[in-house]
Amino acid sequence: MGSVTLLGRGRRKLLAGEAWIFRGDLGKSDAGPGELVPVLDQDGDVLGWALHSTSSKLALRMVTRSPEQPNREFWARRVERCLEARAGAGYLDALQPMAACRLIGGDADGLPGLVVDRYGDRLVLQCGTEAADKMRDFLLDLLLAGLAERGIEIAGILDRSDAKVREHENLDSRIEWLRGDASMEKLMVDEDGLTFAVDLGTGHKTGHYLDQRDNRRRAAVLVQDLGKCGFCKPEDARVLDVFSYDGLFGMLAAQAGAKRVLCLDQSASAGERVLQNAQANGVADQVSFEKVNAMHDLGRRVDAGEEWDIVILDPPAFARSKRELPGAKRGYGELFRRGFQLMPKGGFLVAASCSYNMKPEAFLDVLTKAARDAKVIAHLLDIHGASVDHPRRLDIPETDYLKCAFVRVEPKS
Repeated sequence: MGSVTLLGRGRRKLLAGEAWIFRGDLGKSDAGPGELVPVLDQDGDVLGWALHSTSSKLALRMVTRSPEQPNREFWARRVERCLEARAGAGYLDALQPMAACRLIGGDADGLPGLVVDRYGDRLVLQCGTEAADKMRDFLLDLLLAGLAERGIEIAGILDRSDAKVREHENLDSRIEWLRGDASMEKLMVDEDGLTFAVDLGTGHKTGHYLDQRDNRRRAAVLVQDLGKCGFCKPEDARVLDVFSYDGLFGMLAAQAGAKRVLCLDQSASAGERVLQNAQANGVADQVSFEKVNAMHDLGRRVDAGEEWDIVILDPPAFARSKRELPGAKRGYGELFRRGFQLMPKGGFLVAASCSYNMKPEAFLDVLTKAARDAKVIAHLLDIHGASVDHPRRLDIPETDYLKCAFVRVEPKS
């Protein structure tokens, strides 16, 4: 077993509570790839234990600050804690066999580099680090045992370790079925009474955007709020779901009584699932889909004088690095401005950003400027993050990435 010694700045950062230590802050190291190693000070005292990466700039991910080496019991407790949190949120009810949620959230759950999502009786996992690759089967066995104790049996397990983050660790992309086969890729799952199609093999992320679950519910409530605020009757509501993917924001709005829901996305396969989901949820007469470049199409709709009562803007990440942030701010600003311009009679804007590098204060600044440029008066009702199965750790700010703002727009006078 190797070890890592921290001196100077690296030691100070660790003692100050930082959970990630970068390569430039290491002292001596003879740690191997993906190895669990003791982290030492200059006197050889153990400051804690970390998972080591040989390639990434992020060299150490702390898993404990105890001098005692983590053993099987330690990791079993970590996995059980993940399951207890999801069960406490109502996500692991054995009477809902086709439910979907995130079971393990990587660093935020104290299991660095490993993400596991449940879709009914199937699991999709992603390993983003050397350590996660090495520990995958061991942690998966612990997870399956914990699920079985709760009456949840898993028929299929897909390893979709194909995210770009693996490139930082010089790891190859990997997609393989550990249990089951490709015939299990497509299925229908349930989310609080909403039924939707998932393609585990080709869908975004692990198959879907589970992190917006709570925000989709909040947005659906706005349909009834239209009447309370005097904008229009809920049964007359028109909802535009932009960057809709499979249309779940729009689907819930239709279930809430919206008269017309239009989903926009550039993916034809996503559009097929939008229509499939609308049929499955009994709202096919209310929901339609158009395959478009959303940014360009919104400009066309503004020029045509279209009017919508609720506009939902949930784009992909515009800033995957700090270097991309200036351009991202311009992109978000243009997007939000067009959203505001489509609501001359007032209504609600739901605007999201999943870019960690777009900090909350910058996100609100962009949203504020967009409202000014659109010459509307807008009221921030609330801003929320990811659903509770995507935990956020204060000592790892990167886990707090999603921002979803709910805005009321006054009618133009």
